[in-house]
This record gives sequence, C-alpha cells and structure tokens, in this order.
Amino acid sequence: MSFTAPISLPSSGRPRPGETAPSGPFPWIGLIALSAAVFLSVTSEMLPTGLLPEMSSSLGVSQSDVGLLVSWFAFTVVITSTPLALFTKRMPRHGLIVMVLVVFALSNVLTAIAPDYTFVVISRVLGGLAHGLFWGVVGAYSAHLVPKDQIARAVSITIAGGTLAFVFGVPLGTFAGHVLGWRMSFIVLAGLMLVGAVVIWRFLPKVEHYTAQRTETVTTATGTVTTARLPRDPTIGPVALVCAITALTMIGHYTFYTYIAPFLSDTLAVGSDVVAPLLFAYGIAGAAGLFISGAVFSKRPQLGLVLGLAVTAVSVSVLAVSTQTLPVAIAAFLVWGLAFGSFPPLLQTRLLHTASVRIRDTASAVYTTAFNIGIGLGAFVGAFLLDRVGLGTVPFVYVGIILVALVLVLASDLVIRRRRA
Repeated sequence: MSFTAPISLPSSGRPRPGETAPSGPFPWIGLIALSAAVFLSVTSEMLPTGLLPEMSSSLGVSQSDVGLLVSWFAFTVVITSTPLALFTKRMPRHGLIVMVLVVFALSNVLTAIAPDYTFVVISRVLGGLAHGLFWGVVGAYSAHLVPKDQIARAVSITIAGGTLAFVFGVPLGTFAGHVLGWRMSFIVLAGLMLVGAVVIWRFLPKVEHYTAQRTETVTTATGTVTTARLPRDPTIGPVALVCAITALTMIGHYTFYTYIAPFLSDTLAVGSDVVAPLLFAYGIAGAAGLFISGAVFSKRPQLGLVLGLAVTAVSVSVLAVSTQTLPVAIAAFLVWGLAFGSFPPLLQTRLLHTASVRIRDTASAVYTTAFNIGIGLGAFVGAFLLDRVGLGTVPFVYVGIILVALVLVLASDLVIRRRRA
C-alpha cells in the first residue's frame, strides 16, 4: 500500500467531463479574498462564545442559553447545507458567495438589534443557513481555480482564514464587545461582511463549475441523436468514506477539546490566567500545522493525514499521562495543536482529489455536514464521559477514536481497489 496516493480513481491525465485544467499564475489575490471570507464566517459562528456574560445579562437568559446559540448555528448547518447545495447547484458560484456574505451581514445586524433571546436564535439560524451554503461553495471553489496538483496549496490558503479566526478574529471580536458592547461587535462584523462581499465581487475570479445532468445527448455514427442516462458517479463511495473519516476525526477531537479549559485548570492545575495564553499558543501551533500541510504535503495528502493522526494519538497520550510533569504536558499540548492544525486542509484536499467534478460541490456540502456532525457529537460524548467517568478518561477515549480513524485511512485505498475489481 502506498501512503502517498490519495483516494482517487484511475485517471488518464485528461480532465474529466466538465473539468478544465486551469492555467496561468497562481491566483493569490482570489484565494486570499476567499480566506478573508472564511475568516469572517468562522468569526461570526464562534463570536457568542466570547460574549457569554454580556449577552446573557442583556437578554436576561443564562450563559448556557447563550452558549446554545452556537449549537443552533451548527444544527442549522447540519440540516440544511446539503439540500441548499443541491438547490443552488446551477447558480454561478461567484455570485452565490457574494450573496451569502450579504446574508451573513443581515444575520449579524439582526442579532445586534434583537429585542429578546428568541429573536437572536432566529438570526443565528439565518446565519447557519448562510454558513452551510458558504462552505459548500467555498470548499470546492479553490479547486476550480487551480490544477489538481495545486489543490492542497489552494485549500490551505483558503482554510487559513478559519484558523486565523480562532487565533485573532474571536478574541478581537470579544475585545470589541467588552469595549463597545456586544451589539456593536456584531454591527462591526456585519460591516466587515459587506466589505468582504465587495472584495469577493471585485477580486475573486469567476469559475465555470460542473452542473450535473442526469442524461446526456449522444450522436451515433449514422447521425441519430439519442438521450442516454448518465451512470452513477463512481466517486460517491470514496467520497462517503472520506466524509466518514472526517466525522470520526472531529468526534474524537471535540470529545476532548470542548472541555480542554477545565482539563488545563483542574487536571494540569495551571492558573486561570494561564489558560487563555495556552489556548492562544495552541492556536498558533495549529496555524503552523496548517502551513506545513500546504507546504510539505500538498501532493501527498494521505501521508500527511496518516502522520497527523499518529502524532495526535501520541501527543494526547503523553498529555494524559504527564499531568504531574507540567513542562512535558504543555509540550505535548502544543504538539497536539500542531498536528490537528493539519487536519482540515488535508481532509478537504483528500475530498477534492476524490470527488469527480460532477459531484464536487455536493461533496463539499456533505463534507461540511460531516464536519459539523463531528463537532456536535464530540461535545455530546465528552459531556457524557465528564458526568459518568470524569475528565481524566476523556483524552484516552479521544486517542481510541483517532486510532480507529487512522485504521480507516490506512485501509481506504485497499477498500477502494476492491470495489473497482
């Protein structure tokens, strides 16, 4: 088994039907514009987590109710991303991203002016609709801009906006909320969304995307024109496998990471004033992992994914058994951040290498659904373990789930070859 081969079907080297081979200089400006849009999208998704006290006090609800706004957002993404991707599959991708950013801006304005908690929930559901559609389009857009051998590089640049949102966007939004009030923080974010829409409209190149047809017209040698039904896309199975690996990986990660703050303060016994800097350092390590994934593993996403999963399993294991040796535990914590930072671009690259152009946009929407299902189920599993067996067991469960994902990654090529036979 070759670890360097991504999940894909045999290719003659020629573009598949509906696929073009982009040429010319690398589209830096367009990809940076996409990355900025991702930055704003993720910041909008996670901003309530940084403004829990202010929002709960103003709206007259508990902090846990405000925390559930993130759940409403993610739940909406899970339910609607794939149907919306199918509904809009014939719409131009460029205009769709501009429209989604405008809807994002509207969602944040409605949140800012909300008179009560119910109104905020409605505004967050609107944002979740936009978010699910946004990721279904953005995930495949970068692949339309570059040749196949540059997909990993393009995806890394695009996804970098999400990493920077965790490192800078949410903290800056939280700071603005503390200084200006939480409502003004959402107003500022809405304004930036509108600026982002203008930037996308002006600088992001338009692409031709494949709009799948159920039938095709065939002209025979005698000149007879017939209509034939297209066969089932052969990459559906491999795409489903990549999405399953994605969901499993995210379940494992968020089983532990959702509760990392109490683990650091209670199990590692670091001061409460040290937790935030450690999380910031973890985010910086994740950004470095994202850079490495694009620079080193752009043409070998499977190898990068195998190494990332293996390093994650080892580092989290060391973290779990080194709670009495703080320097070792912190080093393992940062290595874990480095390894996990590589997962989103590598998983997305595998998906885009796997899916035919015919289903690429829909595959990206399903991938987004799998990712968000993993986040939601991971937090639920972590909460169950926390109540039943205690926090000390959670990292070991994470390692077990990651090892299962690693086995699936290693076995995936063999499974696909057998399906071809």
